[in-house]
Amino acid sequence: MADLNERDAKLVQYLSEAYGKEQELVLALEADIALTSRDPYKKRLKAHLKETKAHAKLLARRIKQLGGGTPVAQNVVGKAKAVAKGPLHVVRGGGAQEKMLKNAKSQYWNEHEEIATYLAIEALATKVSDTETAKLARSIRREEERMAKYLEGQIKSLTAAVVSEDIPAGQRRASSGRKAAKPKAAKASKAKAGKGGKAKAGKAKAAKAKRSTAKRAARPKAKAKAKGAAKKSAAKAKR
Repeated sequence: MADLNERDAKLVQYLSEAYGKEQELVLALEADIALTSRDPYKKRLKAHLKETKAHAKLLARRIKQLGGGTPVAQNVVGKAKAVAKGPLHVVRGGGAQEKMLKNAKSQYWNEHEEIATYLAIEALATKVSDTETAKLARSIRREEERMAKYLEGQIKSLTAAVVSEDIPAGQRRASSGRKAAKPKAAKASKAKAGKGGKAKAGKAKAAKAKRSTAKRAARPKAKAKAKGAAKKSAAKAKR
């Protein structure tokens, strides 16, 4: 490997880390595929396995172009990590649906780690004017984002399958029954408020009727008073 300047050494470092992760995920995906019974899910994992192998080749080629040589040491590290994790995928507890769900969650986590890795490579390459490396990182990142989006939907679907597989239907309905009590309470509260409103309206109506009666009683007195005042005024005028 040729002596690298600081710029290229840092690019090779980041690319080699990404290469090691891709190699690790090749073996992890192969283990997951063997445990996946859902055909559409298995098909998508196989497609992503091909993408992952292609990513590793593209990264190795770019590392060589920058003078970094073949990343053999990183390849070994990545495979060692994957071999260590492989048995965990097999022995995970629960039924078939739950095992797939746990694997999907691990895949989702790995995809986001890769997204962050390629985002950093793209930002680094852009800052040091390496347009080719930036373009490569952006292209791979978009494929990882598409896979992460697929896994997000798969996690929801597999969780629903775990519920159907492990939780009796009667227990699933229990929570909805508790929620149904809320509308009854709201209805009772509304009825109570209605009664209070009617009582207030009755009081207001009675008060209005009282005022009306008082006005009617006061009218004859007012008329008599006015008539007397008029007589006095007329008598005064004659004098």
